[in-house]
Amino acid sequence: MSGFLPDQSGAEVRVSPNFGPRRETLRPDMIVLHYTGMATGAGAEAWLCDPTSEVSSHYLVHEDGRIVQMVRESDRAWHAGKSSWFGRTDINSCSVGIEIVNPGHLLGYKAFPKRQIDAVIGLCAGIAGRHSIPPQRVLAHSDVAPGRKVDPGEKFPWKALYAAGVGHLVPAAPIRPGAALKTGDTGTGVEALQSMLALYGYGVEISGVFDRQTQIVVAAFQRHFRRRQIDGVADGSTICTLERLLAAVKATSPK
Repeated sequence: MSGFLPDQSGAEVRVSPNFGPRRETLRPDMIVLHYTGMATGAGAEAWLCDPTSEVSSHYLVHEDGRIVQMVRESDRAWHAGKSSWFGRTDINSCSVGIEIVNPGHLLGYKAFPKRQIDAVIGLCAGIAGRHSIPPQRVLAHSDVAPGRKVDPGEKFPWKALYAAGVGHLVPAAPIRPGAALKTGDTGTGVEALQSMLALYGYGVEISGVFDRQTQIVVAAFQRHFRRRQIDGVADGSTICTLERLLAAVKATSPK
């Protein structure tokens, strides 16, 4: 990639060898946000550029707000792994991946600094503008790989992104005592829940059986959109929040 100029103004360039051509698509149509899950930002940056790691991302955002671009947006970075959204399984070919420096759940998960989040907001806004990516396709790694991944996690400030015009969010419905759908339940209520999750994009089979995969997907949904309680149980708050999200998407969709 000789003569590689950054797609994002102000970004540093450190070229990763871990990339290839996009498959079946010429332009990305989603953004996937990750945390690095490593002890240091320098270590994460080195790993993403190490040919033996076989992983990369388009961008890395350090805690001090520095942005490093490692793969051109026109190319396919190796960041999503086994994943899916709206039935599409080659997420790497249709996305831009952003790694955000944070030690993650296994190494002392902590809040994301404001200057880092400000940089993420600006970066996402630029990518979305260049590729006409709609807000509901700015996603967490945990959304496209539920159960396998939990990043960027429940401390990630989606509300700050949404307030700045990045991503999709609605006010989470309050948690109240009442009936809930949980593992082992069956019937039309479970089928309706699975249908709504699939309609938003999550990879879940519409079977009418609240199985382990449904629980995992519900927990992933909660981690992004109803973070106060992440338990994989579809209570009234979870279902109402999901309904609000779908209504918001419908209201902004072209007629």
